[in-house]
Amino acid sequence: MVKTKERPLILVSNDDGVQAGGLKMLTELVMPLGDIWVVAPEKGESGKSHAISISTPLYITSVKEEENLHVFSCNGTPVDAVKIALNRLLPRKPDFLVSGINHGSNASISVIYSGTMGAAIEGCLNGVPSVGFSLLNHSSDSDFTECKRIVKDILSNLLEFGLPQNVCLNVNIPDIPYKSIKGIRVCRQTRGVWREEYDVKTDDKGRQYYWLTGDFHNFEPHATDTDEWALANNYVAIVPIETDFTSYEGMKFINNWIYGK
Repeated sequence: MVKTKERPLILVSNDDGVQAGGLKMLTELVMPLGDIWVVAPEKGESGKSHAISISTPLYITSVKEEENLHVFSCNGTPVDAVKIALNRLLPRKPDFLVSGINHGSNASISVIYSGTMGAAIEGCLNGVPSVGFSLLNHSSDSDFTECKRIVKDILSNLLEFGLPQNVCLNVNIPDIPYKSIKGIRVCRQTRGVWREEYDVKTDDKGRQYYWLTGDFHNFEPHATDTDEWALANNYVAIVPIETDFTSYEGMKFINNWIYGK
């Protein structure tokens, strides 16, 4: 259980930018729970994964200051925003970090590319219980009303129980009415891949360029314990994510061909 004598200090970030509707909704939902610090990219930084800025300076701009609410923008990536919040802005280590609500899915292999989850994983690496939330609607004016109760329930449990060390949560929510959601499933990440295609186009100076497109290919569409199955069947999908990338089965395999059986 997370215990603190002070009101919980909650760090909020995202990858869609400080003005995104999902960030505003998430901030509204955590406001009753503690002292809120929002540090997010000044513009959309989707697909930045765990990227950090190492060759350009970072600038922080105060967006709003109210009692128990401090909002800042950062000209860097989502992970930059979390790093600078933890190292320079916050008065103490936050009790937990929430990232999102992302405009669009971060299920399956998308977690690797996600700036939303990059922010959550950075919090986790620093010992902060962290969750990334995503709604399966890519529109910039997505309506987050129907997912409010789900996010509030998960946040309440996070505040009460915390999370295991080196584990954060990837939460994806179907874009359907609340009454149509069948429940919450704790899942594993679906095995699949984005198969990229590049449209060839020409700019106004006659230069050829490439525009990324493509589709997600699910390698196991009939598996019923995955996040993609849960979402397709109107469940909220929660995938616990570890920061340890080691493949322990891979270690055994490599040891066999190095040292023999």
